[in-house]
Amino acid sequence: MKKQLLLLIVVAVLVILAIIQPNGSNKEKTAKVGFQAPEFELSGFNGTSYSLSQLKGKPVLINFWASWCVPCRKEAPEFVRLYNKYKDKVEFYAVNTTSDDTIEGVLSFVEQYQLQFPVLLDEKGEVSKLYNVRSYPTTYFVDGKGAIVSINLGIVSPESLEKTIISTIETSKGDVS
Repeated sequence: MKKQLLLLIVVAVLVILAIIQPNGSNKEKTAKVGFQAPEFELSGFNGTSYSLSQLKGKPVLINFWASWCVPCRKEAPEFVRLYNKYKDKVEFYAVNTTSDDTIEGVLSFVEQYQLQFPVLLDEKGEVSKLYNVRSYPTTYFVDGKGAIVSINLGIVSPESLEKTIISTIETSKGDVS
């Protein structure tokens, strides 16, 4: 009886360790604060190809969204305002998870909110999976060295959004002025 109990405990411990142990093959692609942002390349709505590596040290805000997402619609005018204010200091990538959306929806959204920053199409949902996007909107802030400095899940206040953009710029350049 004692041997069976000991064997059961050992098996339980091994199962728990297997569950909580990070997947070794995914360590480099963990989209978490303090980690390097996973590299990706997507086509923009305009047909141009975009990637993180082409930014050459410029910080970037990566917003994952869908045209049917009500909070995304509430947030869009604020992104437009902040893009116009900070476009020389930080890049904005609006990643539409097209696998959960339609091209018609994207076009309507882009026209309605007059998005001037790159709108990228994640047609297979691979980048959204890479960044562990589970809800919309989800926004990643990446400094000029490629490290994720902040993640916003859901809609945030305009003040908080701008504060995070300024902080990301400061982390990258040391000064916003």
